Amino acid sequence: MGSSLTRTVCREKPMPEKNVDLHGSAPDKHEIALLLIDVINDFDFPEAEQLLDYARPMAQKLLRLKRRAQKAGVPVIYANDNFGRWKSDFRRTVDHCTRHGRGGAIVKLLRPEESDYFVLKPKHSGFFSTTLETLLRYLETQTLILTGIAGNFCVLFTANDAYMRDFNLFVPRDCTVSNTKKENESALRLMKRFLKADTRSSSKIVLRTQREP
Repeated sequence: MGSSLTRTVCREKPMPEKNVDLHGSAPDKHEIALLLIDVINDFDFPEAEQLLDYARPMAQKLLRLKRRAQKAGVPVIYANDNFGRWKSDFRRTVDHCTRHGRGGAIVKLLRPEESDYFVLKPKHSGFFSTTLETLLRYLETQTLILTGIAGNFCVLFTANDAYMRDFNLFVPRDCTVSNTKKENESALRLMKRFLKADTRSSSKIVLRTQREP
């Protein structure tokens, strides 16, 4: 019994050009990026009131830093916990934290704007199982300014992962808070000593508009 062999000839297709703009989703380019970590928060956990005492004045300083960053063309990125809600999106998270819990005033003050970026994170670090590293690559960022809540957990874990990826780090001491001053100071010392982070106050960080190459 005869047999036949059918051969399919595949024509080579030209490789697409390298995607340099993330389909327009990351049009900004800057060597510096500002990260706001877990500032969209309902503060629905033990010791929240104690943390809020530090978070409220911190939010005012962080807003001033954000405005300076925007003026200099520095990308602003929110790296925020999904609070275990795997079907959530960031807009729903913002809406929930604005209307529920004890952090409404802070969320209204620091809520993201159209020009801001965001990633939802399932764990402490802003890098773990998120798109943050990819986004920063398209932004061509080399230096990160890490801010937010809490200094001794999510900010510290994010800083550690950023250091492992060779980013230069600023962690302004007046734009991150923990449950106690002692815990916050301890975290800042760790980041300064072992992660080479610059922990100067936010007002002393110089932000300049990046010139076009």
